[in-house]
Amino acid sequence: MRYIGFMKNIQPIKRLSLREEVYVHLKNAILSLELKPEERLHDKDLAEKFGISRTPVREALKRLEDEGLIEAMPGSSTRVAPLKVEEAYQAFTVVAALHALAARIAVPLLRENDIKELKIQNQRLKSSMVEKNIIAAIEADEGFHLVFLTVAGNQELLKALERSTSKIRRLEMAQFGSLKGINSVLQHEQIIQACIDKDSEKAALLTEKNWLSLGELLIQQ
Repeated sequence: MRYIGFMKNIQPIKRLSLREEVYVHLKNAILSLELKPEERLHDKDLAEKFGISRTPVREALKRLEDEGLIEAMPGSSTRVAPLKVEEAYQAFTVVAALHALAARIAVPLLRENDIKELKIQNQRLKSSMVEKNIIAAIEADEGFHLVFLTVAGNQELLKALERSTSKIRRLEMAQFGSLKGINSVLQHEQIIQACIDKDSEKAALLTEKNWLSLGELLIQQ
């Protein structure tokens, strides 16, 4: 099975929250495409690799199923959910609106160090795109928008984003390398300037545009 290679370095889990540990490992593998869309998963094999019983594995798989990342097939078979482009595009509209809200809340609260962090992450994004390092580029993009989410400090906003973001992350991993990332870098620069000007409405509109334009580029691939 292909996913066994991904698991070769995993050691038996010794923490109390076994279900959470398994969930995090599997979710990261699915979002990074280490576990491929439509790849079969078997709780017995996974439990053996994690060095735990099948119960926490099944609980983690059920949680991932609830999030739409895996599917239970007839005959008790489980697989990673296929990429659904239209569903991902719809999720982009939700993610864009939520990130715009975060920017609107955060901009009046931003400090000099926050502006500096935005610039650092945007430079990381630019460098990663030049180097064609997809994972680093996505991480830099996440780091940029995380500044607003952190400063906004709204836990409900974070919870609302979690499910929708999971639906778009795999599409980003599959397509991000073919995008013209310089567009996002330039949009980020405009957002930073709006932050410097303390123009929360402009920053929010630019942030929403940034996410929606990325979604459109991904769907066109």
